[in-house]
Formats: sequence, C-alpha cells, structure tokens
Amino acid sequence: MNKLITSTQNAHHYTWGNQCDGWHLLRSDSLAVIQERMPPGTAEQMHYHERAQQVFYILQGTATFEVEDETVTVQQGQSIQITPKIRHRILNNSSSEIHFLVISEPKSHGDRVNV
Repeated sequence: MNKLITSTQNAHHYTWGNQCDGWHLLRSDSLAVIQERMPPGTAEQMHYHERAQQVFYILQGTATFEVEDETVTVQQGQSIQITPKIRHRILNNSSSEIHFLVISEPKSHGDRVNV
C-alpha cells in the first residue's frame, strides 16, 4: 500500500489575500483539504460557491466568519460548515495568527463567485 504523507513542508503552497498562506494537503476533483494561515488583521473577500460545501476547522486561534448577514466567532478546536450558495468570508480580527483546515467537497477552486 502506498502512503503519501503531506504537511506544510512538502504540500503545494500558495499565497492569497494580504500575506496569507495555503497548503494543499489533498487535491482532487471530489475533495480538497487545505491548511491555511492568516496573520492578524487579514480578511478574505466575501464570496460563495455554486457546488462546494466547506468545513473550516480552527487549529489555532480564533476566527471570525461573516456568513450572509451574521457574524460568527469560531474558536480553536471548533468548526463551521458552509453550504453551497451561502455568502461567507473568514477574518482574523485577533492579534495572533490563525491556522485552520478548509475541507471542500467537491473542490472549491474554480467554483468561487466573489460578491
């Protein structure tokens, strides 16, 4: 059996937003798992996905989400599910970095509509 061990040390890396990082831990058409890092004071643009549902799991820190017209705080060790066609974005309003996993089914890249 072949086992592929991935981490932020060997996964495909990309940057987004204002000095935010992402690492593709699993990248397939049906499922994507990305570990991301956001410095303090950074935010993603409001958007939605036509097909992808997502789960954001906070590994470290406290994340703020804007989901439609609601603001939600998600603590370390907690997750939030975002279903398709729901407008959302993640913000780091804290003074520390946040680290989190984004699990998308199917993959969300190429399925994003900025609003």
